[in-house]
Amino acid sequence: MTAALIIGAGDATGGAIARAFAAEGYTACVNRRPRNADKLEALAASIRDSGHEAKAFPADARDEDAMITLVETVEREAGMIDVAVFNIGANVRFSVTDTSAQVYRKVWEMAAFAGFLMGREVAKRMVERQRGTIIFTGATASLRGGDSFSAFSGAKAALRMLAQSMARELGPQGIHVAHVVIDGGIDTEFVRGLRPDFEEAKAHDLVLSPDAIAAQYVMLHKQHRSAWTHELDLRPWGEKF
Repeated sequence: MTAALIIGAGDATGGAIARAFAAEGYTACVNRRPRNADKLEALAASIRDSGHEAKAFPADARDEDAMITLVETVEREAGMIDVAVFNIGANVRFSVTDTSAQVYRKVWEMAAFAGFLMGREVAKRMVERQRGTIIFTGATASLRGGDSFSAFSGAKAALRMLAQSMARELGPQGIHVAHVVIDGGIDTEFVRGLRPDFEEAKAHDLVLSPDAIAAQYVMLHKQHRSAWTHELDLRPWGEKF
């Protein structure tokens, strides 16, 4: 058995990524914090109801011991991790003068440090096997800082540099490391609440479809190693950049 581990398998993009890899024959191993265990199990159950394999593994991705245990448990109970996706968002907006040390640290822990923990633990297994794919979800903030996004931009930029470093180290060992810049609003309840024109924008494909994003993650995993992509940017056709 082979597994696809998705850290940050929420209701939109993370869930779509899990479903996409499950449809490819992997056991989708979905993760969120323990307080979201019910939602996580519901996602896993919906994947199983569609005829595919899925298991829920609630754990705090910011906790080193929890992540070590998580990867060990997945490999023991679900199979070899062939692909791992880090998809935690942590998007917050505060004026820099209103950003507390606690907020800045928490955003960094969620969007950067947790990515390091996942990447390190799955890399240990993949190096032994000389194969595997690790994908990190980035954002517009990975490339440039925005007004009132000091915490989020700092964390996402750190995650991008982690991905680059890992790609250079692990690529020659047969491990494909990719970073995906999501440059635009995604079809989620959060974005729906921010945009009065959401329904019209969605009707004209001006918001990112989680399923379309997930299809690109599967494509990255399937790439022939003679032509690997390290960084991929995804945005709606009408998005300014």
